Amino acid sequence: MKNKKVTAMDVARLAGVSQSSVSRAFSENSSISIKKKKIILEAAEQLGYQPNAIARGLITNQSRIIGIVMRNIQNPFFPEVLDRFYSRLSEKGYHVMFINSQNNEIQEEEVSHLIEYSVEGAIITDALLTSSAVQKFTRNGISVVLFNRYVNDSLSNAVVCDNFAAGKKIGHYLIEKGHENLAFISGPVNTSTTVDRRNGFQSALAEHGITSFLKENGLYSYRGGYIAAQRLLEQDKDIDAIFCSNDISAFGAIDYLRKQGIRVPEDISIIGFDNVAMADWSSYALTTWHQPIDEMVDSSIELLLNNVNGEVRSPEIQRLEGHLVERGSVMDRR
Repeated sequence: MKNKKVTAMDVARLAGVSQSSVSRAFSENSSISIKKKKIILEAAEQLGYQPNAIARGLITNQSRIIGIVMRNIQNPFFPEVLDRFYSRLSEKGYHVMFINSQNNEIQEEEVSHLIEYSVEGAIITDALLTSSAVQKFTRNGISVVLFNRYVNDSLSNAVVCDNFAAGKKIGHYLIEKGHENLAFISGPVNTSTTVDRRNGFQSALAEHGITSFLKENGLYSYRGGYIAAQRLLEQDKDIDAIFCSNDISAFGAIDYLRKQGIRVPEDISIIGFDNVAMADWSSYALTTWHQPIDEMVDSSIELLLNNVNGEVRSPEIQRLEGHLVERGSVMDRR
């Protein structure tokens, strides 16, 4: 026979208190005497009672749940990000509700799901936030922070790497290493990350008198990088360096080149962006741009919790500096 689940009413009977007193005993900053709380906690321990976090949230109007919406979990950058968000939020006493979005834009049902569970805030990583979704979050008092991308004229805070500055430094770096025929593998063209990395790269090349370069969309994926490299080489076999706008597409590009007998970096240099753990594998030894994930996660949580706690400010975009990590995928051709 299945054991009956212990309820707050069972604890209240054993402790000789009201059910509302049991709820207050398990809620932070609630008004209850130390003596009564001790009696209740001892009764709960004796019965093996565990409070229902969702039910408690309905009573206190503080669910202590933060939603995280992430789409491209195949990209190793995002599981690393999720791990850090989970750790940091847990340290602060928050639970994480994870939604793996299946579309480029966050869907109405995903927003509704977060609202149904009374999340106090939401962090949106690589899914696009529509104006209707923003309005729905706002109407329900849910604070939102965009991570690793931003939307111009948005009502939401955002924390990003300074992608324009990074793209520009990468462009200067490749040219200073003696490369002359450069190409770019982008991510989806409608994202701020792609636009800023491409524009920064283009700005650096223009300063060196290079007014055009080949571009292909790698969709921020391994397969996309593989196919993009193939298309670039079909257009120009004299390319001597490719800037891939994330590491996973760089891995795809490297594997395509090697399959064709093209050496990296002796024939073509490859540089990525993100500095995921795989970039340090000896099979890739990828030179890449390190995104300051820890600082970006901390800043995102700080902005979000400030809003959750009522510190309302004008929306801002925080841009954090990264740095280049040199390994073995770029050749010095000087």
